[in-house]
Amino acid sequence: MTTVHTDEALRLVESRTTSPTTVDVTDYVGAMSVHCPYLAPSVQRELTSWTVYRAAGDAPDVEAAVFRAGVRAAEWLRTQTNRRHAALLCENIVVSGAGREVLAWPHWALKNLYAPVGVMFGKFPVGEQIADHHGRVIPEPPVSFLAVRFVVRARDPLFLSRTPDLADAVAVAEDDGRDVFEQLPREWKDVKLWARQRLPRE
Repeated sequence: MTTVHTDEALRLVESRTTSPTTVDVTDYVGAMSVHCPYLAPSVQRELTSWTVYRAAGDAPDVEAAVFRAGVRAAEWLRTQTNRRHAALLCENIVVSGAGREVLAWPHWALKNLYAPVGVMFGKFPVGEQIADHHGRVIPEPPVSFLAVRFVVRARDPLFLSRTPDLADAVAVAEDDGRDVFEQLPREWKDVKLWARQRLPRE
């Protein structure tokens, strides 16, 4: 598994906690429970956690740091597979002071890296409202964040209809303990180039 270190471009504000004090997410989590059947049970069991960072650099540096924070979260999650109710674990990476521009590429790269080993990433930037698979508008988040959780093989491929390669990977996902960077350079600029090549063709 992979080890990465902290970044000056992304300052840690609050370590993993189920009750963050530096961001107010209570109402948002309540509203999102309508759209995600796993969220309320996860919160009730204190399995939804938040790590809060503050963007403190130029956009390209923050983007790279967000990617590395995502790797840290995914690798931590991979150590929790035998934990009670592990399927309900959700680690949220808050990037205070940033928006979609620094989440988009890290999110895409992380999804492609970790889908085969059963880890799923969601992207929730400030200022973006989208609809769920039932057509209901999802509440706008109060802070930008990435959500990291285990794949639900019975449901997640349905959310990936626009990315059939990812849907196929998720459908058979299994963590065999591999290093997801085994065939890749570890520098963000190289990973981003790899991720660009994996964009679905129109």
